[in-house]
Amino acid sequence: MNVPDDRRYTSDHEWVLAEGSLARIGITDYAQDALGDVVFVQLPERGAAVASGDSFSEVESTKSVSDIYGPVNGTVVDINNDLVDAPQRINEDPYSAGWICVIEMSDSSEYANLMDAESYRQLISE
Repeated sequence: MNVPDDRRYTSDHEWVLAEGSLARIGITDYAQDALGDVVFVQLPERGAAVASGDSFSEVESTKSVSDIYGPVNGTVVDINNDLVDAPQRINEDPYSAGWICVIEMSDSSEYANLMDAESYRQLISE
């Protein structure tokens, strides 16, 4: 499984890439592989408040529907509209073209509390 070192991870299999006070969010390669073919993504609304640990989006595949949980507290400032017509981008490129949204973090220090790549690799190898 591909686990880039330049971002942080959650035990719910989301990745977070900090860009200053902004956090780009998506699901990991491990998660997209477990889901199978992604057929629909319920994107959050711009301006929506996101609470760490609360569901704010969904990814539907041929196998199941999975909630996407807030990895940090903040406000949605951008969404990946390309996923509306091409949800399979999550399968094809989960760490780049398959991002879901960007959250303006209320407290950037929360990012440091997420798992680093090595910790996430250990989690998915168990």
